[in-house]
Amino acid sequence: MELRIRDLSKTYANGVVALDKVTLTIPTGMFGLLGPNGAGKSTLMRILATLQECDTGSVFLDDIDVLDEKTAVRRLLGYLPQDFGVYPKVSAYELLDHFAMLKGLSQRNRRREVVDGLLQQTNLFEVRHQKLGGFSGGMRQRFGIAQALLGDPKLIIVDEPTAGLDPQERVRFHNLLSDIGADKTVLLSTHIVSDVADLCANMAIINKGRVLLCGEPTRLVDDISDRIWGRFVPKSDLAHYQRRHAVISTRLLAGRTLVHVYADGDPGDDFEPALATLDDVYFATIAGHPVGAAGIC
Repeated sequence: MELRIRDLSKTYANGVVALDKVTLTIPTGMFGLLGPNGAGKSTLMRILATLQECDTGSVFLDDIDVLDEKTAVRRLLGYLPQDFGVYPKVSAYELLDHFAMLKGLSQRNRRREVVDGLLQQTNLFEVRHQKLGGFSGGMRQRFGIAQALLGDPKLIIVDEPTAGLDPQERVRFHNLLSDIGADKTVLLSTHIVSDVADLCANMAIINKGRVLLCGEPTRLVDDISDRIWGRFVPKSDLAHYQRRHAVISTRLLAGRTLVHVYADGDPGDDFEPALATLDDVYFATIAGHPVGAAGIC
């Protein structure tokens, strides 16, 4: 299914512009929505999940009007919000079985088959009788995906799903999302660049309510590959280089400060061509530097 968002806008009562004429086309597969905290990602997710109203614009899931036909959308939707609650004294099986009944699976045998299958898929079957209050963060997220998959949804929205997970759980969750995204439209909202780099065939960058860039991650990296320059600098000299160059990122590597700058040609000061990554695309875009025609939305 294809999700088409056109000129979607939302301004809150306090005057904060959360979305400013957002336009995106999201095809089947994994689509990454990347942006800093406060960029408008969660507002967009809630509107698409029929939990919040927009001011203007249109959203269509194939031929379904998402803004007007909310009941029809909910039949096709799986949603994992950034924060979701569970009943800590209830087992994973009991709660997922309850959610399945709410989804209309009234026949006990069929419901058991579906619930067992989802717990297997999310690698929670062995702990299905464990109370949810004893689940780790990663286990809770996988349970969240299990409930989002009830009813075989065609559109799945996941909002900041890997925030706070340890590396091993992030890998498990990545593998799970990758499997799910093979034949569904999965919208992954995150501020973690590596989540998008690892999982998504298409992406967009949003900041201050506006879509700044969209396209295929590999093409966007190619577009910027000859404009990223790097060198190690003493931490005490960092401010000097920030004054002289368009510094887009700094990070510690083996205890040394690695600086990446954006420049169309050799910036001097002993900077050398650096291997561009999606992090460079993200930081350059947020800083307002052009990335390339492939990313124009």
